[in-house]
Amino acid sequence: MKKVAKKKMKKILLIIGILVGVTALGIGGYGYYLYEKTKTTVNDMQEEVKMDQPKPVVQGENLKPFSVLLLGVDERKGDKGRSDTMIVASVNPKTEKMFMFSIPRDTRTHIVGKDYEDKINHAYAFGGTQMALDTVENFLDTPIDYYIKVNMESFRDIVDAVGGVEVNNPRAFEYEGNSFPVGAQELNGKEALSYSRMRYEDPKGDLGRNDRQRQVITSIIDKGARVTSITKFDNILSILGDNVKTNMTFDEMKDIQKNYKNARNQIESTEFKSSGKMIGGIYYGIVDDAERTRIQTLLKENLE
Repeated sequence: MKKVAKKKMKKILLIIGILVGVTALGIGGYGYYLYEKTKTTVNDMQEEVKMDQPKPVVQGENLKPFSVLLLGVDERKGDKGRSDTMIVASVNPKTEKMFMFSIPRDTRTHIVGKDYEDKINHAYAFGGTQMALDTVENFLDTPIDYYIKVNMESFRDIVDAVGGVEVNNPRAFEYEGNSFPVGAQELNGKEALSYSRMRYEDPKGDLGRNDRQRQVITSIIDKGARVTSITKFDNILSILGDNVKTNMTFDEMKDIQKNYKNARNQIESTEFKSSGKMIGGIYYGIVDDAERTRIQTLLKENLE
């Protein structure tokens, strides 16, 4: 059960790449040291993928909205793992709004590069980041500009590095030896992981778990943007350098932090509604055409 539960929580850090040290570039006094260390860390995180369209303009006067795919994976020696968390976010510099949603891991869809349909989280296991990205783009009928892949072994450390997260729990529950009362509370890394994992005791199932996960992500974004301690920043950089891969360059991160940072103050989210179905003895989440069109429309509207 522990192994299963561990795989349930693969959700982390919207804009982790955007906040990778970039926030500190605006903190006076640390200057050159932080700049160089951040640049080195980001260079270590680089992992290119083939894109079918040019990246959007994130500097100058003609700023464009952009989209990000966040993959939460549990890679271990001899096991590529699966992307059990897939979050898509779009950021619009004109409206200063961020829109995000999760793609349920059991969603049945066409796997790009394969001749059949399967669970969407299997795309990463079959073909790594490239196949996962291509499959998500096909599912959403929308290009994805950036991706950020996080090894979830680092989740607890990241939460602790930003000083914990603040959540507002809608219903009391206990999980993995932790007790979560109703209402506002602050969680450390271990507690945040448990808070985000629980699913079976939630009346809303995956939807309830996704709500709690987005609370944690939103708090990480907010706390990360307020990091002012050079010690904390060093810890964050060390954790990210070992556990994050992205196609977002250092210069793009700087431009995004400078030109898009206000979007973190207006985050809107929604959820895919699906129905469970057994096919060939395997459980799948079925998203009907109307629901997929609804999400696609909201995403495209924020991307203009």
